Amino acid sequence: MTSAALLSSLSNGLRIGLLGGSFNPAHEGHRHISLVAMRRLELHQVWWLVSPQNPLKPVKGMAPLAQRMQSAREMAHHPAIHVTDIETQLGTRYTADTVRQLTERAPNTRFVWLMGADNLLNFPRWNRWTEIMERVPIAVIARPGYSLKARLSPVATRYADRQFPQAHARLLPDVTPPAWVFIEDQPTAISSTQIRRQIGAAWPVQD
Repeated sequence: MTSAALLSSLSNGLRIGLLGGSFNPAHEGHRHISLVAMRRLELHQVWWLVSPQNPLKPVKGMAPLAQRMQSAREMAHHPAIHVTDIETQLGTRYTADTVRQLTERAPNTRFVWLMGADNLLNFPRWNRWTEIMERVPIAVIARPGYSLKARLSPVATRYADRQFPQAHARLLPDVTPPAWVFIEDQPTAISSTQIRRQIGAAWPVQD
């Protein structure tokens, strides 16, 4: 489904998880986070927002957008996971702007931002990260080696009183932000960096 079609399909009460990233390349960890989120949060869909260029990552070593989109489509392999270049279509560079546009276009759609526990540690580096917290609920999915660090992170400490009980995670999309939940669910340790090291020349990238 095209980005325009996704936007036009938005309707009241639809529960959508947003998973952003470079997907350079997409891997099983992305799919794991998405499937866990769909099950635990009772989401109707998950959108993979393939970034044209992550501001926190170097351009060198980043595969072309079309290649990363194809990698994501091949990995998603689920009718409710939609791979999209919506940030390119919206002209947004930062997640805060993407989330703002989506929530303003569809105020009655229940968006939830999804991330792995490792990203919670880096979250304060994101441009206007508190705006994201204030605009959409956030679901953090455990990853090996990061759970304790994430729970003790500056973000977790600052928003400790807004942490939602994991046992009631399915209610998170309907909660007024800021609100977040930490979900432990058989995490996977794979990363895009590890995959690129393993496949080497089999994953051509632009210099």
